[in-house]
Amino acid sequence: MKITDFLKEECILIGLKNREKKGAISELLELLKERKYIKDSKEILDSIMEREKLGSTGIGQGIAVPHTKTDQIENLVGAVGISENGVSFDALDGEPVYIIFLILAPTKSIGLHLKALAKIARLLKDKTFRNALRKASSSTEAFNIIKEDEEKLTPVS
Repeated sequence: MKITDFLKEECILIGLKNREKKGAISELLELLKERKYIKDSKEILDSIMEREKLGSTGIGQGIAVPHTKTDQIENLVGAVGISENGVSFDALDGEPVYIIFLILAPTKSIGLHLKALAKIARLLKDKTFRNALRKASSSTEAFNIIKEDEEKLTPVS
């Protein structure tokens, strides 16, 4: 599995406007709704916020990976939001979040979103990658950064 299998360029938002967790997640869900990946963003937002009550998905180093399962989709769907000013996300390190990777998995999938989370975590460990992604000025540039770094990490079979 590659991140670019479930994250499309049209689902990357540069310049998140909202500076609070719920609003930033809502912006990404609205993007997915506009692109016809989901129907009801409110239902999914509620599910994600329930998940956030268990513990913040703000994993530190300016990154958050909110996620949930939903019956609105058949396949894994991702969205990325990049904030210039940072989002208050109750991150584990107490710092603002600048990169939000949103992952939606089909309700009946078992472990699919966990594989996706692992892939994203592996990419985001690299400080050079994180910095390049934060500086991306367009969704095309951000998508290419993800694609190129992922190809570096994916073994040739």
